[in-house]
Amino acid sequence: MYLIHVRLRAPAEAPALPDLAAIISSCAEESDGLEHVSVHAHAEEGLTLGLFLLAGSLAAAEDSAARLTRRAVEHHPDLLGYGVVTSGAVLVPGPWWDA
Repeated sequence: MYLIHVRLRAPAEAPALPDLAAIISSCAEESDGLEHVSVHAHAEEGLTLGLFLLAGSLAAAEDSAARLTRRAVEHHPDLLGYGVVTSGAVLVPGPWWDA
């Protein structure tokens, strides 16, 4: 399972979407491998989605996350005006990886 972060840009004055995780989940297809969605709102940075995906590789998970969120933003009426800013795995620096 892979965790992919997707940053969304909300339109100006957009109301909060308390069911954003459910909206994203409703747009998922079986081939996306979506297991779970978490939503983190940041006042200055917009919204960050944490997509937990089953995939054969990191690249496949990143492709699935990008495809799913584009599909949601382009086709779900509650996401009219939203945009995908970035999508990808987060690299975690730390001394434990240097060993």
